[in-house]
Amino acid sequence: MVHIRFEGRSVDVPKTQLGIAAGMNDVAVKERVARHLDVNSDRLSAYVIDRRPSGDLIVRPEAVYG
Repeated sequence: MVHIRFEGRSVDVPKTQLGIAAGMNDVAVKERVARHLDVNSDRLSAYVIDRRPSGDLIVRPEAVYG
């Protein structure tokens, strides 16, 4: 499962629906997520991908503290 947090929305999408395979790097994952959201992949350049022990992914904006 891929949990996407984008512009105030949260959505869960199966990896298979996005075409994400095990071992894909962050750039490839962001490209597939951007295609799903119908936006340019550069809109996700400041986003991070958290890889959970379960195999799930979380695509989210980078957190800024302080």
